[in-house]
Amino acid sequence: MTALDLSGVFPAMCTPFDDDERIDFETLQTDAQRLEAAGVDGLVPVGSTGESATLTHDEHVQVVEAVIEAVDDVPVIAGTGSNNTREALELSEHAADAGADGLLLISPYYNKPEQRGLVEHYRTIADAVDLPQIVYNVPSRTGRNIEPETAVELASHENITGFKAASGDLGQIGEIAERTVDEEFAVLSGDDALTVPIISVGGTGTISVAANIEPERTCAMVGAALDGHYEQARELHHELGPLFRELFVETNPIPVKEAMEMRGYGPARMRLPLTRLAEEYRDDLEAVLADLEDESVAVASADAEGDR
Repeated sequence: MTALDLSGVFPAMCTPFDDDERIDFETLQTDAQRLEAAGVDGLVPVGSTGESATLTHDEHVQVVEAVIEAVDDVPVIAGTGSNNTREALELSEHAADAGADGLLLISPYYNKPEQRGLVEHYRTIADAVDLPQIVYNVPSRTGRNIEPETAVELASHENITGFKAASGDLGQIGEIAERTVDEEFAVLSGDDALTVPIISVGGTGTISVAANIEPERTCAMVGAALDGHYEQARELHHELGPLFRELFVETNPIPVKEAMEMRGYGPARMRLPLTRLAEEYRDDLEAVLADLEDESVAVASADAEGDR
């Protein structure tokens, strides 16, 4: 297995659709290049933000291949999770064949396996696919929490090299970081609002929704935190805080796709059962995006004055 550096910022990419709900591959590849140019450390297509639940297996592989083709020098970590172990294994094998650098596997949802079932699920895939794999814990979507003991047990597998933490429980996340400190195992934030706190207790970065909209600021925030410059990281966290909140007023990726369209990065179109952002939230989202743009202009002007 080739080592994969899981420190930094990894945007959870959106999947753009055209008027006929087909994948807009040109926009997808342009977006991947935009994010790479902004300085992100890797890309994560076909996760929950990429609406993987509504993609066919063929579309899933095509998205992974398109993102790999579009970028030059950043790893591509494909979302390949399912509540069916055989299906997750098949998706993982296809992503590996397509050239993915790593895999992100959401824990099985709806059928709510016991912790021993979670261990067997992840080990089955890790035994069969020789790629770095990230366990993804998001109990709000799956109905089942991955307990710290389970995460620690999984970390002993050579192909399981990371944990995307979206439980909202900082104590639990810190415990996992603490108990895997001697392993080649990265704990990544799966919740933009908790990225800086998670890094402070041993996290290595973030698989981020907000980085689709503000990749440079997100990279600056995470870089400052990883360097121990927490005053700077806190300032950037507070700048981005309103965006973090607006991106989760409805189910992800509804708000982020709306923000992508407002910024001109891609269409807001969704596949059912997800729908467009409710009208009541659009003005607030537009205002937050405008404030961030104004702040960027002010910083750029100040930097230009300083260079004179």
